[in-house]
This record gives sequence, C-alpha cells and structure tokens, in this order.
Amino acid sequence: MASSDVARHMISDENPRCLTIAGHVGFESLPDQLVNRSIQQGFCFNILCVGETGIGKSTLIDTLFNTNFDSSVCSHFHPNVRLKAQTYELQESNVRLKLTIVNTVGFGDQINKEDSYRPIVDYIDAQFEAYLQEEMKIKRSLFNYRDSRIHVCLYFISPTGHSLKTLDLLTMKKLDSRVNIIPVIAKADTITKAELQKFKLRLMNELVTNGIQIYLFPTDDETVAQLNASMNGHLPFAVVGSTEEVRLGNKMVKARQYPWGIVQVENENHCDFVKLREMLICTNMEDLREQTHIRHYENYRRCKLEETGFKDANLEKKPVKSSRQNLNILKEFIKKKD
Repeated sequence: MASSDVARHMISDENPRCLTIAGHVGFESLPDQLVNRSIQQGFCFNILCVGETGIGKSTLIDTLFNTNFDSSVCSHFHPNVRLKAQTYELQESNVRLKLTIVNTVGFGDQINKEDSYRPIVDYIDAQFEAYLQEEMKIKRSLFNYRDSRIHVCLYFISPTGHSLKTLDLLTMKKLDSRVNIIPVIAKADTITKAELQKFKLRLMNELVTNGIQIYLFPTDDETVAQLNASMNGHLPFAVVGSTEEVRLGNKMVKARQYPWGIVQVENENHCDFVKLREMLICTNMEDLREQTHIRHYENYRRCKLEETGFKDANLEKKPVKSSRQNLNILKEFIKKKD
C-alpha cells in the first residue's frame, strides 16, 4: 500500500461519514444485549471502610444495603492494623451483586500511629497486582475472574467539629492516588447543624490545602450532571446509621432514639444518609468501578511495567481526571460556600 493510500485510510478512520439507514438493520438491540449479558454475569462492587474502631462503619454498611452482615465487635487492643474482607451475594429483583466489604480492624488504636496507613496501602496494591498477574497470563480468564480491586473507600471522620486529625490527613494522602475516596462524617447527630456546616467547610479547606484528591461525582453525563454537581457541594456527607426501626406516627422508620427525640436516618433534614446512598449505589456505582480500572489500576500497571523496562510511545497521555482538575473544582465549591 502506497504512503498516500495509508494516509487516506487513516483519515477515513478518524473522520467516519454519517449515513442515514434506509431500513431496519438490527444493531439498535445492542444495548439490550449488553444489559442481558450483564444481568446474567452479575456485578461486583468492593468497598473499603477506613475509620477508627467504634465509629460506626459496620452499622452504616448494614443500613446502606438494608441487611445485617456478619460483623463481630472489635476491641481497641490490636497491636497493629489489619484488614478483614468479607464477600456476600446480594440480589435485588433479578440483579445479582457480589459485594465485598473490607474493614480496617484496629485503625487508630495504637500509640504509635505513624505506619497505620501501610497495611491499607499494601492491601490495595496487592489487589492491583493480582489483577495484573491474571492479565499478563498467556491463557487469561478475565471474564470469570473475581475482581477484588477496591472500587471506593468510605473514609469515616470523627465528628469533633474542629479539624482533621494528622492520621486522617496522612492516610488519605497515601490513598488518594490508589482509590476513589468519599469522606463521610460519622455519627453526625452528635454535633449541631451550625457546627456541622462549619466543620464541613473546614474539612474541605484542609483537603484542598493539603492537596488531597477525593472522588467527585462526574458531571460529564447530561442525565445526572445537575444532580451530581449539586451533591458535590454537600461533601463530605454527614451520616447517621441505624438498622433499628422506631414507630413514628403510623409508620416504622429507621432511626436512633434518644431521651430528647428521634433522629431519622432517611430524613434529609436530619442527615446526609440518603444522599450518600443515592450517589454511591443508585447513580455512580458504575463510574466508581470504571474510574478504578481506567485511572487507579492503569496508573499502577503503568508504573509496574515501566519498572520492568517497558515504555509507551505516547507518554503525554493523561488520566481521565487529573488531580489538578479535581482540586480546582473543590476550590470552586468552597468559594461558593464562603
């Protein structure tokens, strides 16, 4: 093939012609085929819960998925941080979800907390490495591979009302390049509404100041752009978890009952639990899975291959979302709040 023919061929590939179909062909059923195959195969979603012992991690997960997972009570006397992973099969209507909950046992309980983040980082990297090894096999079986890569990290922040602890800043800084972080203020019913708003703003300022990149809900899809943009302004979510039901009028509601009154978990005037559930499960679960693969895993894979001597011809290509872009967006939200 002559060089001019190659050039014409490349141009035609890059600029396809738009044609109108005169009759029925059938590829309009492609989305239906994808849906049917996905339902048949099932989905997986892996959540990492990072937070101090007793902060309410297990209770919130139980509340999010409206079930009772097997979770034992943890003590405060662990010599070091370890991660505990449990996998469950959930089904809603005809959709099956393989859910893995990874909990940090003993996080923040040691006197010397300097390396508390290390087991978490090692675990995330180990899941990337396992996927990379499977991908590099001569005979691969990625279709049936049980993906254990972490899709989202729910980072639980103590409701102090003051600022982030050094441990929180250090841990999130080590994790933000490896996993999608959604910060949540746990047990938000322990501080007043006015204190909570000031606390949220202070936390976001600290995250930006320290260059920590959290997961921002995507606004490039027109169908959810307005909703996601609005929810980005509510970060970090202030949540309350409870699986106990309390009678309120003629109905039973999930709530926490105190001598002075009732805090309803699903009442948006009381906390941000509904916002978190909507954003995490209903609206952006697939984007979290996608960002894990095309951004965090690809970064890990590129670094590993470069260590072994492989180099890409196109080194200028950047990830879909850069840290600088997300930090700029965060700064805009903070300015609006001010």
